Amino acid sequence: MLTNLLIVLPIFALILAGWIARETGALGPNATREVNRLVVYLALPALLFDIMANAKVEDIWQPRFTLAFALGCAVIFAGTLAWRMAKGRHLADAAIDGLNASYANTGFIGFPLVLALIGESGMGATLIAAILTVCVLFAIAIILIEGGLQSETRRRDIVFKTALSLAKNPLLVAPALGAVVLVSGWHLPAPVHTFLKLLGGAASPCALIALGLFLAGTQPDKAGERLSTAGILVGLKLVAHPAATWVIAGPILGRSPVATHTAVLLAALPTGTGPFMLAEFYNREASLTGRVVLTSTVLSIATISIYLALSG
Repeated sequence: MLTNLLIVLPIFALILAGWIARETGALGPNATREVNRLVVYLALPALLFDIMANAKVEDIWQPRFTLAFALGCAVIFAGTLAWRMAKGRHLADAAIDGLNASYANTGFIGFPLVLALIGESGMGATLIAAILTVCVLFAIAIILIEGGLQSETRRRDIVFKTALSLAKNPLLVAPALGAVVLVSGWHLPAPVHTFLKLLGGAASPCALIALGLFLAGTQPDKAGERLSTAGILVGLKLVAHPAATWVIAGPILGRSPVATHTAVLLAALPTGTGPFMLAEFYNREASLTGRVVLTSTVLSIATISIYLALSG
């Protein structure tokens, strides 16, 4: 538990820094959106491009692990999407809720946690999980959001307008260009690599600060519906997601218990800041997402520790 606490402590510190900056007036009411736009248009695209362009094929060529982790995410994402749409949620909001329940914080927590508990042998699997979460799952959610937002136009224009929006979206263009670099075998010049590391390194800290800014400017929710929904989404992320991954990974990775353990551990991570960035960027219900990110991060200290104790 102490290991988990030390790893997530900087996350709380960055959220607190944003909250204090807003409460003291150091950053104004428009800071949340502007900081988030910095992440969406500059920092996160640089990070996504860097991850894809510099990935090593031998590290990410683990088809059984990729299938197991991807299916675990897909089951929770699709199930949450169907549940929220059955409740009358807009497709864009339901897609963000699907991310809330399946988007593991592989980047900020996954790498240091797996390194501390499993060692270097788990880094390749963690990179695969990060690519699947930050690039693939994120892209699917953006496609659904863009499609949902175009639903009020004429049907024949939906495909064109959605495709145009996706083609201009830096969060999709950046990893696609990075994949081109990966497949081509090109090597980025050292100055470009340094630039991407510096800019991409700002993505997670700025997103967490933006979350703190947002929480400071949000009025307490008097209705119990959002609180109960947030509780269900947190339960899906911290309990259902790792449980589904364990059930799926067992038959697929049966001969590799360490790989199964790694997949479940990564699935058990709390919700990352990606859903909050999209909710704020698209002017959706960011208060629900912010609550899920914060609550799941706090509770994950206990849930991951319980899993580690049970798994031995």
